[in-house]
Amino acid sequence: MDDIAEIYSDYLIASFGLTTATGLSNLLDGEISHDKITRFLSAQLKTSQDLWHFVKPLIRDIETQDGCLIIDDSIEEKPYTDENDIICWHFDHSKGTNVKGINFLSCLYQVASISLPLGFELISKTEQYIDPKDGKQKRRSPISKNELARSQIGYAVKNKIKFRFVLFDVWFSSVENMRFILKNRKHFICPLKSNRKIALSKTDKLQGRWHKLENLEIETNSPSLIYLEGLATPVLLIKQVFINENGKTAVQYLISSDTKLSTDDITTNYQKRWRVEEYHKSLKQNVSLEKSPTQTPTTQTNHFFAALCGYIKLERLKIKTKQNHFALKSKLYLKALLATFQTLKNLNQVHLSA
Repeated sequence: MDDIAEIYSDYLIASFGLTTATGLSNLLDGEISHDKITRFLSAQLKTSQDLWHFVKPLIRDIETQDGCLIIDDSIEEKPYTDENDIICWHFDHSKGTNVKGINFLSCLYQVASISLPLGFELISKTEQYIDPKDGKQKRRSPISKNELARSQIGYAVKNKIKFRFVLFDVWFSSVENMRFILKNRKHFICPLKSNRKIALSKTDKLQGRWHKLENLEIETNSPSLIYLEGLATPVLLIKQVFINENGKTAVQYLISSDTKLSTDDITTNYQKRWRVEEYHKSLKQNVSLEKSPTQTPTTQTNHFFAALCGYIKLERLKIKTKQNHFALKSKLYLKALLATFQTLKNLNQVHLSA
């Protein structure tokens, strides 16, 4: 990573407000002009390959055969920024509505308490079409998120990163993704929707006897071999039942392509997927992901890349200090507050002595 990118990503970690080229230049007393910083943001588009070069040394230090890849997406909301190919309307499953912002896909490498982004894609909706349902003009991407997810997994395999499982949520549980992972001699653990059709035996599969999960009596926490349409090999299924905060019962069906796992193995490994939520939260709150006024797809992408580098730097500090990102950020805030307090004190003394 070049010097400007290093400085800019440090700035994103250290900042507590809006991050701008002028703001960084002023912070450095003009040592680096705001034009130079703007040129960095407007330069060649940063990609997963650039991210891999930055994170590779740390990955090689911590990788193990039991590592996991986590595939997930999130939305960086940008309600007041002009719409373009990457800042547009996306459906937010967590809110059940469309929101305006950047929809980004991440490939996260997980080992023990360490989570590192290996690759990223910003969903680019370059095609415009008329929705036949409401007659409105809308945007869409020519490449599906599942295709992008397979590309990220393939990139990790190509770079010979050690991992055993790929973890993802129900939105990525397509048979195409499963086949791709198995083809690359890796395993997956993921949930299935309750309306997914399965066969309870190879004979049922061959005879086309498919059943919706929700219509079957499946014993809770008892693993069973089942077949999915389009997948040649069986998978291990477990049914989990939870009581939500509102007192309602929720059911989750988890499957694993590694049929030698126990129920505890499946649930323990899948719980690692929740690390991606901590990653999303830290990206948005600790490295100024949402605090940039950049306007074009290139500057927005390069700011996003720098935020990822900032996250990796915090993760490196976490390993050294044994403190999480939020504790590290609080320490920076306290130091900044003390420096401000001392500056104010000095100014008051100068005023009194004048």
